[in-house]
Amino acid sequence: MPTVIALTRFGPPEVLRPMQIETPRPGPGQALIRVRAAGVNPVDCKLRRGDFAGTYPTDFPQRLGNEFAGTIIALGPDAPTDGAIAVGPDAAGDGALSIGTDVVGSATAQAYAEVLVADIAGLVAKPPSLPWETAAGLPAAGQTAHTALSQLGVGPGDVLLVHAAAGGVGTIAVQLARDLGARVIGTASESNHDYLRGLGATPTTYGPGLLDRVRALAPEGVDAALDLVGGQAITTSLALVQNRDRIGTTVDRRAVEEHGVRRVGGRSLPALREIVGKAAAGRLALPVRTFPLRAAVAAHHLVEGGHVRGKVVLVA
Repeated sequence: MPTVIALTRFGPPEVLRPMQIETPRPGPGQALIRVRAAGVNPVDCKLRRGDFAGTYPTDFPQRLGNEFAGTIIALGPDAPTDGAIAVGPDAAGDGALSIGTDVVGSATAQAYAEVLVADIAGLVAKPPSLPWETAAGLPAAGQTAHTALSQLGVGPGDVLLVHAAAGGVGTIAVQLARDLGARVIGTASESNHDYLRGLGATPTTYGPGLLDRVRALAPEGVDAALDLVGGQAITTSLALVQNRDRIGTTVDRRAVEEHGVRRVGGRSLPALREIVGKAAAGRLALPVRTFPLRAAVAAHHLVEGGHVRGKVVLVA
């Protein structure tokens, strides 16, 4: 029986534990995936703590994990007799997927597992040159960063401020923005400043005095801001960016309601295909810290502590 990581009550990382499940069967339009690696994201920690308990119902045992890389081991009953599913540019975009194809994709609250079922239309083929652990860290961070920059209209000549630029979304956003011709200022702890310089960003520390530091680095002004932490980052962005439609947050719902900034991010298969292709070609870097699947407790402690460079990934 395959193993999954789940919780039977909200709480600290220690509530996570391995459980055995019956192997699920894919339905029409679905594939059964042998998971090789799964990304760990801050939202997983929030779900584990019960932060969304008042908003979304939870059925225990609750599984976690929204992004994965793995291999198709079975297809749903509507698969052609040759076992291959043809896909077009608006689906997976890689010709055909079949049993044995390595893929990257998303599956809400399922990915901390040895196997899972996913919709075929949401899968992208994984190039052989792309390591499993890197591939598993791309769907959430990559799609969020790509769609956020598009929503904020980031382009040539812009000055973009990225709050928490050394994390998974920030790491990819910095590189994509640079590819778009923007200049990027990124906030991070001082230990990550050389890392950000290597990505092409101008680093600065967060905390008291951030507004003055950014103004000194960009006396010509800041055109757009991407907030990945909330709170004070929003206050600073409001003081720097004239057009509130070009201030985006992935985490601060209150700022969206009170200040009219944009809620940014979301899934986009074209974006995922582009991100996967760039990473496979060596044109996009994403450092990863790996843990075995059964060490999800340690992985959550690390993510919850903050200051993670790139992504944390569970290897099944």
